[in-house]
Amino acid sequence: MRTSLVFGSSLALALLATAPLAQAQQTPASSSDAPSYRKEFTYGINFNTRGGLIGGVAVRSTHLLSQDWARFWSIEAVEVKHPKEQKVVTGYAGTIVDHKSNYLYVIRPSVGLQRVIFRKAPDSGVQVNGLFGAGPSIGLLMPYFITYNYSEPASPRDPITDARNEQYDPAIHDQENRRIMDRAPLFSGAGDTKLKLGAHIRGALSFEYGRYRDAVAGVEVGAVVEAYPKAPAIIRVKNASDESLNDRFMPSVYLTIYLGSRN
Repeated sequence: MRTSLVFGSSLALALLATAPLAQAQQTPASSSDAPSYRKEFTYGINFNTRGGLIGGVAVRSTHLLSQDWARFWSIEAVEVKHPKEQKVVTGYAGTIVDHKSNYLYVIRPSVGLQRVIFRKAPDSGVQVNGLFGAGPSIGLLMPYFITYNYSEPASPRDPITDARNEQYDPAIHDQENRRIMDRAPLFSGAGDTKLKLGAHIRGALSFEYGRYRDAVAGVEVGAVVEAYPKAPAIIRVKNASDESLNDRFMPSVYLTIYLGSRN
């Protein structure tokens, strides 16, 4: 993850550094190059260094202030995973994430500014925008449930007479005792979800493609730094504090593929 963060930050800085040269090489903007729209709405799929295969989803509404500046609001919903999460196979041929006690889902409302760094032709080419935004982080800490065998004796070869779905607790569900059977259904602990409030800032570059004035498509590459007053307990280990195992500050690099419309 650290390598990805450094790479993403370096890429963004390099592109920002070359932006003035690219602008200097452009011909002066004519009236026909001025945007023919005032509002833009996009939606996309997010990939990030703290998520899974697909990190989450995002929507954004942008309102032009001038030819080069715009303001936006956005909402992003992602799953945040612990960097040391590891899947293991139980003695019952089930699969769990070792020592995971909670899922962390985060909703990030943001407001910010966008500036055109390199303008594309009206109906073709690539436009590069720089973005900066910030806002609250609404963390939803949902218990990670496992199926635990309370039968006596407890062995994969013996009949199972008492299997219970409950949140993983390292003081009770030590993997070494071989009673953990499998992960319980995803939303088993939804009723016990806890709210964690934090904040985030983001900086990004968006590369906008498209041949039509009323449609937009592109990719956005950036970094998010998120912080909480107290570390959300995603991973828990017996005889170790949650603060020592989990992070209050959660930097990540992300890529969002988006589509949208203009009017």
